[in-house]
Amino acid sequence: MKTIHTRRTIRKYQNREVPNELLNQLLASAMRTQTMGNLQLYSVVVTRSQEMKQRLAPAHFNQPMVTQAPVVLTFCADFRRTTTWCDNRHADPGYDNFLSFINAATDALLYCQTFCNLAEEAGLGLCYLGTTVYMPQLIIDTLQLPRLVMPVATITLGWPDEQPPLTDRLPLAAIVHEENYHDYTPADIDAHYTAKEQLPENQEFVRINNKETLAQVFTDCRYTRTDNEALSATLLDALRHQGFF
Repeated sequence: MKTIHTRRTIRKYQNREVPNELLNQLLASAMRTQTMGNLQLYSVVVTRSQEMKQRLAPAHFNQPMVTQAPVVLTFCADFRRTTTWCDNRHADPGYDNFLSFINAATDALLYCQTFCNLAEEAGLGLCYLGTTVYMPQLIIDTLQLPRLVMPVATITLGWPDEQPPLTDRLPLAAIVHEENYHDYTPADIDAHYTAKEQLPENQEFVRINNKETLAQVFTDCRYTRTDNEALSATLLDALRHQGFF
């Protein structure tokens, strides 16, 4: 059985279907996760057809696993269902605002993570796609998401066809703050990041990108200020379009 200590991101999958019975069992079990007000402010769109995966792929920068995986799951922050329930029960919903989006997004991400844990325990492999919030309007249009439904996470899912190495993690001391937040000194940064920076694969990452430090690879190449600001504007536009502003 897989444990959290050996989990890997899987981007290559066997040519083998994920049975619908198994998928629904995992999705149902994941609903026991915590949720705000017991409202379950999430929905998930299951994509199996090759045509629909091809249409979703551009929203995820055409990463190969989107079309190669047997299943693509899009997890959505969903206040549409709750609002419709209220409308049909003589209640006045007030969930077309940013706070409601945050609450629903939190619910959806908790549900997604619980599902991921259960899927991996069942022997499935998956890849979490952070690209979901980069071009959300394309996903909204492709999946025909109505007002008050916003995509927040996507995973590709299937039976693993690779065994990639475990990725590095920072030490526990880097993230835990006792009693209150203690800001990081240069000495703290050295203690927490030196081992990561000295890994051969990360040193090669720096070399092939012609940078001086690993941090520069992230700021100058992977997640730049220009891209972050442009994608932030795109995300805000999509939230307005979906009625959360």
